[in-house]
Amino acid sequence: MMYKVYYQENKYEVPVREKTKTIFLDAESEREARQLLKDRQINIEYVQLVKGPYLEYEKQQEYFKLTETR
Repeated sequence: MMYKVYYQENKYEVPVREKTKTIFLDAESEREARQLLKDRQINIEYVQLVKGPYLEYEKQQEYFKLTETR
């Protein structure tokens, strides 16, 4: 399954919408997606399952890039 992860680059700062970034991961569950990112120094705000028409829409965007974590 594909997950879109919203995060802040600095895990010690309060989240600010204008600084929120996203990455896309292939994982079996939200829990696995979080586990795959646990070694990174980021502040995860939200992990969202992306599927169906929404996934197809995201794939067409210029910012879409699948992040390798394994």
